[in-house]
Amino acid sequence: MKTSIHYHNKNYVIDLDAGIDISLPIQQGENAASAWYCPPSEISPVMTEHFVGSVKKGGAVNFNNISFNPHGNGTHTECVGHISKEFYSINQLLKRSFFLAQLITIAPEVIEGDQIITLVQLKAIFDGTKHIEALVVRTLPNLEDKKSRQYTNTNPPFVEAEAMNWLYEQGIRHFLIDTPSVDKEVDGGALAAHHAYWDYPANPRLDATITELVYVENEVADDLYFLNLQRASFENDATPSKPMLYLINK
Repeated sequence: MKTSIHYHNKNYVIDLDAGIDISLPIQQGENAASAWYCPPSEISPVMTEHFVGSVKKGGAVNFNNISFNPHGNGTHTECVGHISKEFYSINQLLKRSFFLAQLITIAPEVIEGDQIITLVQLKAIFDGTKHIEALVVRTLPNLEDKKSRQYTNTNPPFVEAEAMNWLYEQGIRHFLIDTPSVDKEVDGGALAAHHAYWDYPANPRLDATITELVYVENEVADDLYFLNLQRASFENDATPSKPMLYLINK
């Protein structure tokens, strides 16, 4: 089903039946991607003396508890509350779901053993003149094992702090990446890229989000899309999310 979206005085046509899911699901088992020493998500039936929450085990319905960490198990979207002393809820701050987005692919630079997405790289690729509010970054190599990779103690690619601040200044309010974090895995707690993007604590940017642990298949071309940033309604700094990309019909 095709629909027209009026955005910044221009009409865009997208096909709602052709959404591209770029999320990694929260799922039970060792084959799910994880980071930050988080154990695998656990999905198990409620079992009491008077109730069996599993049809397979004789119950009337399947009635599962789910235990997970939004930052370490699957795709998630976070707000400034991730690094603030004050409580900020992603459920309260993220008011909209649809944004004009650009998908770009970058091979991070290797600098002193780290894989870094630099300001110079982003300036060479990103066009900040098209009222784009969301940027999706696919890193190279883009291997299938990202869907099940155990990222703990692997020093994954991260983003230069100056680059994150520059993106906000270019109008990016929703940044999505296929790594566990925009920051280096072990940085002494600095979280420089998070702080630069959200300008915390000087002037907290409450309108900006970061989505981590996405996965974009190789056949999805770098282009402009409309992003539907779906998320669960958790009153927390972060929530599991399901970003969907819709190619714009030209």
